Amino acid sequence: MTFMSKFKFVFFIMLSFLMLLTSCQSVSKKIDEKTLEEEKELSKWLNKPESELKIVYGQPEKIEFLETRNRYYIYSSKKYNITCVRKFEVNPNNMVIGFSSKNCF
Repeated sequence: MTFMSKFKFVFFIMLSFLMLLTSCQSVSKKIDEKTLEEEKELSKWLNKPESELKIVYGQPEKIEFLETRNRYYIYSSKKYNITCVRKFEVNPNNMVIGFSSKNCF
Protein backbone atom coordinates (compact mmCIF):
# COMPACT_ATOMS: atom_id res chain seq x y z
CA MET A 1 0.00 0.00 0.00
CA THR A 2 1.20 3.43 -0.80
CA PHE A 3 1.32 6.20 1.72
CA MET A 4 -1.63 7.95 0.06
CA SER A 5 -3.86 4.85 0.16
CA LYS A 6 -2.96 4.29 3.83
CA PHE A 7 -3.79 7.90 4.54
CA LYS A 8 -7.15 7.61 2.76
CA PHE A 9 -7.93 4.41 4.65
CA VAL A 10 -7.11 5.93 8.07
CA PHE A 11 -9.00 9.10 7.19
CA PHE A 12 -12.07 7.06 6.16
CA ILE A 13 -11.96 5.04 9.42
CA MET A 14 -11.64 8.17 11.55
CA LEU A 15 -14.44 9.91 9.66
CA SER A 16 -16.71 6.86 10.06
CA PHE A 17 -15.97 6.69 13.79
CA LEU A 18 -16.70 10.40 14.20
CA MET A 19 -20.03 10.06 12.36
CA LEU A 20 -21.02 7.08 14.51
CA LEU A 21 -20.13 8.92 17.71
CA THR A 22 -22.09 12.01 16.64
CA SER A 23 -25.19 10.00 15.75
CA CYS A 24 -25.11 8.19 19.12
CA GLN A 25 -24.93 11.51 20.94
CA SER A 26 -27.89 12.82 18.92
CA VAL A 27 -30.03 9.79 19.80
CA SER A 28 -29.07 10.06 23.46
CA LYS A 29 -29.92 13.76 23.49
CA LYS A 30 -33.33 13.14 21.91
CA ILE A 31 -34.13 10.41 24.44
CA ASP A 32 -33.16 12.74 27.30
CA GLU A 33 -35.39 15.50 25.87
CA LYS A 34 -38.36 13.13 25.48
CA THR A 35 -37.86 11.81 29.02
CA LEU A 36 -37.96 15.36 30.41
CA GLU A 37 -41.13 16.07 28.41
CA GLU A 38 -42.70 12.89 29.79
CA GLU A 39 -41.84 13.81 33.39
CA LYS A 40 -43.19 17.32 32.91
CA GLU A 41 -46.45 15.99 31.46
CA LEU A 42 -46.93 13.34 34.17
CA SER A 43 -46.12 15.76 36.99
CA LYS A 44 -49.28 17.69 36.04
CA TRP A 45 -51.25 14.76 37.50
CA LEU A 46 -49.87 15.19 40.99
CA ASN A 47 -52.59 16.11 43.51
CA LYS A 48 -55.33 15.51 40.92
CA PRO A 49 -58.26 13.15 41.56
CA GLU A 50 -58.18 9.60 40.28
CA SER A 51 -61.41 10.26 38.35
CA GLU A 52 -59.68 12.85 36.13
CA LEU A 53 -56.83 10.43 35.45
CA LYS A 54 -59.32 7.79 34.33
CA ILE A 55 -61.09 10.29 32.05
CA VAL A 56 -57.86 10.89 30.13
CA TYR A 57 -56.14 7.47 30.34
CA GLY A 58 -59.19 5.23 30.75
CA GLN A 59 -59.39 2.25 33.07
CA PRO A 60 -55.93 1.05 34.10
CA GLU A 61 -54.76 -2.25 32.65
CA LYS A 62 -53.66 -3.33 36.10
CA ILE A 63 -54.02 -2.13 39.68
CA GLU A 64 -51.42 -3.07 42.30
CA PHE A 65 -52.40 -2.66 45.93
CA LEU A 66 -49.66 -1.59 48.34
CA GLU A 67 -49.29 -2.27 52.07
CA THR A 68 -49.74 1.45 52.69
CA ARG A 69 -53.31 1.21 51.30
CA ASN A 70 -52.12 3.18 48.28
CA ARG A 71 -52.40 1.60 44.87
CA TYR A 72 -50.63 1.80 41.52
CA TYR A 73 -52.68 2.33 38.38
CA ILE A 74 -50.65 0.84 35.56
CA TYR A 75 -51.04 1.80 31.91
CA SER A 76 -48.97 0.36 29.09
CA SER A 77 -48.71 0.94 25.37
CA LYS A 78 -46.44 -0.30 22.62
CA LYS A 79 -44.68 1.77 19.98
CA TYR A 80 -41.97 0.56 17.61
CA ASN A 81 -42.03 -2.76 19.50
CA ILE A 82 -41.05 -0.95 22.73
CA THR A 83 -43.44 -1.21 25.67
CA CYS A 84 -44.10 2.02 27.55
CA VAL A 85 -45.30 1.57 31.13
CA ARG A 86 -46.73 4.41 33.21
CA LYS A 87 -47.56 3.95 36.90
CA PHE A 88 -49.58 6.42 38.91
CA GLU A 89 -49.68 6.09 42.70
CA VAL A 90 -53.11 6.86 44.14
CA ASN A 91 -53.71 7.31 47.88
CA PRO A 92 -56.80 6.20 49.89
CA ASN A 93 -58.31 9.67 49.29
CA ASN A 94 -58.26 8.88 45.54
CA MET A 95 -55.64 11.51 44.77
CA VAL A 96 -52.60 10.97 42.53
CA ILE A 97 -49.49 11.34 44.70
CA GLY A 98 -46.74 9.91 42.49
CA PHE A 99 -45.85 8.53 39.09
CA SER A 100 -43.15 6.70 37.18
CA SER A 101 -42.66 5.87 33.55
CA LYS A 102 -40.41 3.46 31.72
CA ASN A 103 -39.55 3.48 28.00
CA CYS A 104 -42.04 6.27 27.25
CA PHE A 105 -40.22 8.40 24.72
